Amino acid sequence: MFTLSQSWQRPARGSILTSSEGTVTVSDVINAHFSVLTRAEKQLAATLLDNYPVSGLGSITTVAENAGVSTPTVARMVQKIGFRGFPDFQSRLHQELEATISNPISKHDRWAANAPGTHILNRFADATMNNMRATLAQLETAEFDGAAAMIADRKRNIYLVGGRITGALADYFFTHLQVIRSGVTQIATNSSSWPHYVLDMKKGDILIMFDIRRYEQEMETLARIARERGVEIILFTDQWSSPIAKSARRVFRIQIEAPSAWDSSVVILFAVEALIEAVQSSIWNETRDRMKTLEGLFDSTRLFRKPL
Repeated sequence: MFTLSQSWQRPARGSILTSSEGTVTVSDVINAHFSVLTRAEKQLAATLLDNYPVSGLGSITTVAENAGVSTPTVARMVQKIGFRGFPDFQSRLHQELEATISNPISKHDRWAANAPGTHILNRFADATMNNMRATLAQLETAEFDGAAAMIADRKRNIYLVGGRITGALADYFFTHLQVIRSGVTQIATNSSSWPHYVLDMKKGDILIMFDIRRYEQEMETLARIARERGVEIILFTDQWSSPIAKSARRVFRIQIEAPSAWDSSVVILFAVEALIEAVQSSIWNETRDRMKTLEGLFDSTRLFRKPL
């Protein structure tokens, strides 16, 4: 999960929380300061994080009542973690919420209004490298290794699913995992068929999900139902974090901003390919045998051209 390894900068009005490592959400700031909070403040923080960010969007009185604390406690905590006051704190939450539901048109207009005079190739390269640096800075190796070990466990069946755009990433991951090990299933994009897949899921199986902003409600429902059956979820999401994160065992929060109407999948694909290699290496003997058999099947079907 995300760790705030460097102190965040108090943002100017109208800006998003930032650090040298990229976008920092309000939930990141709360988590980074959690250990120094009082008992009442920790109770408030837990309530805010439980239904984030909606739980912080009411009046200060409502937020306090929902958490079972006093309004002065709310005012003290938001200042303790670095905000000017509750209105400033709530303003950042509204900015995050707006960012997570941005449609392609509003994203394009926001980027176009501030586009520098450089070529799009340079702007895209800069954005991609910034996304890579920010993602690697907050990605814990223990989280990565844990996910790789789960996927490599042949006792577990693997299921993969993505959304309207991220379905292509799930398909790519599935194609490689199917070669590496047995017991891998790609879930169809038609959500009406999902109960048929859940029917075969067993406790300890793994559901790999891709869900980035404009989070899809059916995906959240699938995650909840699978989790209730004891399935463990590995989630690939963005820096703001899909609601599925509440049900997930492992979460990869990846920077996706790009100078475009569309979000960038480059760094998500990087993480996927790194996991492919980690899993493949850990069970290479089985994978090698499967690859040999597969190559024989390719030869018999004449799928690929042979050198002359």
